[in-house]
Amino acid sequence: MTKLMLPVLLVSAAMAQVPAIDWEKQKPEILNHHRSLVQIDTSNPPGNETKVVEYLAKVFQAEGIPAQTYALDPARANIVARLKGNGSKKPLLILAHTDVVGVQREKWPVDPFGAVLKDGYIWGRGSVDDKDKLASNLMTMLLLKRTGAKLDRDVIFLAEAGEEGTTGPGIDFMVAQHFDEISAEYALTEGGSGTLENGRVTVVHIQTTEKVPRQTRLVVNGTSGHGSVPRVDNALVHLSAAVAKVGTWETPMRLNDTTRTYFEKLATISSPERAARYKGLLDPEKAPGIQRYLAANEPQSYSMLRTSVVPTILKAGFRVNVIPSEAEATLDVRALPDEDMTKFLAEMQKVIGDPAVKIERVHGNERPAGAPSRLDTEMYRTLEEVSKRMYPGVTVLPEMSTGATDMAQLRAKGIQCYGIGPVRTEHDGTNYGAHSDVERLAESSLYRFAEFTWNAVTGVAVAQK
Repeated sequence: MTKLMLPVLLVSAAMAQVPAIDWEKQKPEILNHHRSLVQIDTSNPPGNETKVVEYLAKVFQAEGIPAQTYALDPARANIVARLKGNGSKKPLLILAHTDVVGVQREKWPVDPFGAVLKDGYIWGRGSVDDKDKLASNLMTMLLLKRTGAKLDRDVIFLAEAGEEGTTGPGIDFMVAQHFDEISAEYALTEGGSGTLENGRVTVVHIQTTEKVPRQTRLVVNGTSGHGSVPRVDNALVHLSAAVAKVGTWETPMRLNDTTRTYFEKLATISSPERAARYKGLLDPEKAPGIQRYLAANEPQSYSMLRTSVVPTILKAGFRVNVIPSEAEATLDVRALPDEDMTKFLAEMQKVIGDPAVKIERVHGNERPAGAPSRLDTEMYRTLEEVSKRMYPGVTVLPEMSTGATDMAQLRAKGIQCYGIGPVRTEHDGTNYGAHSDVERLAESSLYRFAEFTWNAVTGVAVAQK
């Protein structure tokens, strides 16, 4: 038994059979896999995720771990590996996506695909999103195999393509055509994080639900003509007024089990002033003022309270002296999991109050809306236990992500999904995070996250006495 499993009182019965791991000795291999994966350019578009699959396939073959590739597009393959358990429990799926968003190389201080080691960090696109999870999941599979861990359930590894906006060849393909290969009781992937303050981990966020992208357009048609003659049906004027209204529309606040628990627990670790705000969200008289404060000062918290509407793209006109006949605005709508979009868009039409403005849903590559994952499962309890054991005094918060992950497709199939992630300082998360021009991950955080992943997986998968 490792010293990380103490005190004994905190160790569950399921953890009693977990093989001891010398994590100091694992560091070179963890780092090598992470850097090797970051160095494979899988920018989406075009993706070329098969390059990562080929790397993983070689590792699994060398270790004697059965693996199978599945590809809708030969250049964008997925890979599934499985370690068999005794079947007394349903499988656990650990997954990570292999694609990354593109880069503007001129804005990077280092080669974005160099996995450069500098100042205690691994710099590179995908270092945080999502090849840290990929490397940690890979190490978990390797260690389970090498130690001969006895499993109550199958542990399934999935590396999938296309999470960054083109889910067709990845999770959509696997769910639609190969779901039996990845069907599980629980799934672990990206979406969570840990907060590091003054050298101590204070909060661990576990993603249990997420808002759902529902891209929408506003379209206005008018009469084209010479720019020297004003027209009352100027499409751009009508569109501008509509965008201003929806952009400042305070959509209704609505809490679910995850967000209610999140703000309640957040209040217990906040300053008196902030705690009063979080508690005041449930007071009808105080809530409006608090929401305005959050909109200006804590936009992430504000977004977690509602279906959000953010104008992102405007299209109209081609010459300064021509009135356009059509104007269009794209809205990034992020809906609460249970939002009735038909009713929501009808309310948006009322807010706009202009029959000249048409609201159109933009379909294609939409994620389904699944029920939030429960907080009373063995998996969630294990994540809480592991967090508190690894980071004494930490507060564990369930979280609703305002972004999107491939857990949406799995939740829609009834899998209880939980998002986890490495610990980071607020400074790193804000300035060096996913999709940024200078994405990086502290080397120390990578090692601890690999250990966290191992502890979480073995906590629910290793056979009990």
